[in-house]
Amino acid sequence: MSGTEVTKAAAESDPASAPGTVKFLGQERVYWRLLIRGAVLLMFTLGLYRFWLATDMRRFLWANTEIAGESLEYTGTATELLVGFLIAIALLAPVYALFSLAALNFALLRELSGIVGFLLLALLGQFAVYRARRYRLTRTVYRGVRFHQTGSAWRYAVCALFWWTMIVITAGLAYPWAQASLERFKMRNTYYGTLSGDFAGSAFSLFLRGFPMWLLVMVPFVGGMVATISAVDWTALVEAAGEGGRDLAARVEASNPGYATAIVLAILACGWAALAAAVLYPVFQALVLRWWMSGLRLGQVVASSRLRTGQVYRAYFRFLLYGAAFIIAVGVVGAIVVELINVLVVSPTTAEVVVPAIFVVGYVVIALGYSTIYQATVKLSLWRLAVESLDLSGITALDHVKASGQPSSAVGEGLADALNVGGF
Repeated sequence: MSGTEVTKAAAESDPASAPGTVKFLGQERVYWRLLIRGAVLLMFTLGLYRFWLATDMRRFLWANTEIAGESLEYTGTATELLVGFLIAIALLAPVYALFSLAALNFALLRELSGIVGFLLLALLGQFAVYRARRYRLTRTVYRGVRFHQTGSAWRYAVCALFWWTMIVITAGLAYPWAQASLERFKMRNTYYGTLSGDFAGSAFSLFLRGFPMWLLVMVPFVGGMVATISAVDWTALVEAAGEGGRDLAARVEASNPGYATAIVLAILACGWAALAAAVLYPVFQALVLRWWMSGLRLGQVVASSRLRTGQVYRAYFRFLLYGAAFIIAVGVVGAIVVELINVLVVSPTTAEVVVPAIFVVGYVVIALGYSTIYQATVKLSLWRLAVESLDLSGITALDHVKASGQPSSAVGEGLADALNVGGF
């Protein structure tokens, strides 16, 4: 039997080892235990454990993602993330102090400090996003060869800031072009050893698929707001407001027969936009994820995705179901605890201290609980669905890759964490 026949026979007997096969082997209950333990330690360490939790989560996801029979490996450490965060805080502290002093001492800067500060932090945030991606890539190893990233983080930050400005100006219509441009920049600077990446996703294709959803959200909203503006007698409204004094609301309503109608129209317009956006978000997320994965290229390796929208909806439905059960359980336990405190604590002064403390603890428990549920239901499901719906062709190109690239500093990841723009 020839070598080719042996390889073919092996692939037929073990489909997981076939070239192009991508699988996720992680067990959900193991991930639940990891997250629950992490949430408890986060509460008792006042959030410090998050560096260890993020590292454990990445190791679990990477190690259980298998490509052609071999798993990814995450080599980052929690200590690196902690040190990177501390360095980032030290770098950001003078920036915050400078803007605070400028706002207090200089009249012109006092007026501009808010805008300038927002733009600077937005620029730093995108810079951090790119550098954090560089760190994660250089800590990702496959077949003993690491990924790495080149390119200027400042250039990426400027491009990202420009595109997000265009997204705001166009009410979201520029989003496909922004995503395609930024993904091309990232992927063309992404390497697996000596193998370079690229991105082939079409912005116009994403636009055509997403435009009907944009219409469903925006057309009723804009129409409702136009009707709201038309229903108000603005001259009478300005005159009533200019008179001041008490009973302003009553005078405004009396001088504007369409005032109540305008309020109802505004509520309906905003309510429709919020409801439609919430219902359509899983559709949009599945569309973008499928489009993104199908555009990935790594040398001769071409990716395509079979992700289905219904699968994403099921992930969010599980989150809502688990979240509702969790909040009911917390509410029942919280009511019992408060009642026991009222019965057992004799001193009213002590009760006034203990009950608010219970509510603070309850808020922390709810926040950590929802985060845990979201990670275990939505995030893990999306990772699994993305991996298992992925098809790779030309994967034999990975057999000839040579090692290249060096580990990157964790400061970018720490900066992203400090600015609350960190990815996973």
